[in-house]
Amino acid sequence: MSLFLIIDILGTIAFAVSGALTAMNKKLDIFGIFIIAIVTALGGGTLRDVLIDAPVAWMRDLTFVYVIIGATIVAVVFKKKLNYIRKSLFLFDTIGIALYTIVGVEKGIAADFPPLICIALGTMSACFGGVIRDILCSEIPIIFRKEIYATACIMGGLSYFLLLKTPLSSDVIVILSGSVVITIRLFAVVFKWSLPSIYKE
Repeated sequence: MSLFLIIDILGTIAFAVSGALTAMNKKLDIFGIFIIAIVTALGGGTLRDVLIDAPVAWMRDLTFVYVIIGATIVAVVFKKKLNYIRKSLFLFDTIGIALYTIVGVEKGIAADFPPLICIALGTMSACFGGVIRDILCSEIPIIFRKEIYATACIMGGLSYFLLLKTPLSSDVIVILSGSVVITIRLFAVVFKWSLPSIYKE
């Protein structure tokens, strides 16, 4: 199993759990929980694949569907263990955007797109599943608020291309650029970093 596939599956798990936690927090029924988990895990990647005219991965490989079902069941069964829903949601969402940023960037590179487009594809892969999740759950998507979210993905994608100029192995580059996304997101929350707002508090 390639590192790329492992990252894709881990990202799918992280976003499926994130979606399931959001749905349970909104007290949706079991069908609603599965739907939110699915769109969170697959939304960004599906849009990315459609835009680059690539086969939609989960439609050709049902492994991703099975992974989402399994991750959602685990989230539902162990929901009482996840005492801090907000913290759990934040954790899985952060891991998800880091992993999906790398997946999107690498798919862009494989399709021979320029770096700027690859970074945009990585950001889209990471963020748009969460956008769909939040809209369906009647929340303003995080990406549209002041929080550092998409910016972390952009910096992770940029780091990926900068690291390509070093002698580091591809696996190390993937780990380091993914870590950039997670670190920026964590620091933004801990130190309350945010983008400027045109509105007065």
